[in-house]
Amino acid sequence: MNTFDRRHLLTTAAQAGAAVAAGRWLEPTVSAADPPNQRIKIGQIGTGHEHASAKMATFRKLSDQYEVVGIAESDPDLRKRNENNSAYRGLTWMTEEQLLSTKGLKAVAVEVNSGDDLLIPITANCINAGMHVHLDKPGGESFSAFKKVLDEAGRRKLAVQLGYMYRNNPAVQFCQNAVRDGWLGQVFEVHCVMSRMHSASYRKYLSQFRGGTMFIFACHLIDLVVSLMGEPDRIVSFERKTRDDVEMCDNGLVVFEYPRTTVTIRTASLEVEGYQRRQLVVCGDQGTIDIQPLETFYCRPPQPQKLRLALSQARDSFKQGYQEVSFPQMPGRYDYQLIELAQIIRGEKENPYPLEHELLVQKCLLEACGYPTS
Repeated sequence: MNTFDRRHLLTTAAQAGAAVAAGRWLEPTVSAADPPNQRIKIGQIGTGHEHASAKMATFRKLSDQYEVVGIAESDPDLRKRNENNSAYRGLTWMTEEQLLSTKGLKAVAVEVNSGDDLLIPITANCINAGMHVHLDKPGGESFSAFKKVLDEAGRRKLAVQLGYMYRNNPAVQFCQNAVRDGWLGQVFEVHCVMSRMHSASYRKYLSQFRGGTMFIFACHLIDLVVSLMGEPDRIVSFERKTRDDVEMCDNGLVVFEYPRTTVTIRTASLEVEGYQRRQLVVCGDQGTIDIQPLETFYCRPPQPQKLRLALSQARDSFKQGYQEVSFPQMPGRYDYQLIELAQIIRGEKENPYPLEHELLVQKCLLEACGYPTS
């Protein structure tokens, strides 16, 4: 088994991603010696997104990167429900207007529920106030509204980072760099799965979206596919309803067609231990990478992040044939992505996922789910 070590430390997750494909793991560091004036003042609007509290907990943990100035929640029920949440304890609750007028504020995490009509208007308000934005996925149900917000962000030279947490996963970055460096040769097949068993209440929540499970879960996989393969020639969806409790697609298959490659993306809301089988498999005529599970935070017992790599010929420290590649456990699900956001805002690095990428991912997602994009 090939295991990456912690001997070399880097300051950016992107550099780490480039390094793993060269045969070593270089972990990004968070230095407590960073000058105080380099901390990013950030606030959060909304607590309704399922990742909202974990994102705030991560911002607060990364205290040498961020200074959290406050939290805004216009829904009284959500505020009451979250006031005693440890992620928000001790923070100043304020209105959206108060937050956006806070002196020195540089960025806002928009954590409104994905089905909330206020998602894009709130993001637009942040952009118009001159703020960089971390926008939790996906970017709403209107392509034109999302594009308008990104266009304005581009005009103002502001970052909009979508909350696709697999981007900064070391196994995924290894895969991306191996493909780009030609290790796998001509990629002919990509297979992705992101499923789980959902409660009746969550299935009811999913039923509000076209595509059902695909809208909330396929977006993560589409982000990875577009990063690897670019824009597809054609998108074909197969939606299946397996239960009668709600009217929704709970078993979806999306096929992305490329000139020499077919991509399958599967999402379902009824898979037993689905977290364990979330996967990304990339096959080329010179090698294969199989990442399963996609992340290990929910595995019991805990296990290191790993992948299986097959090569037709040796590459750097990797041998011909199948082998397991193991990575150190990430410090948290969102740490590397939010460190990267701080570096982008400070101008220390170029955004590896520019606005054009975010727009293309959203376009492909909406097309896959049957939403209009023109």
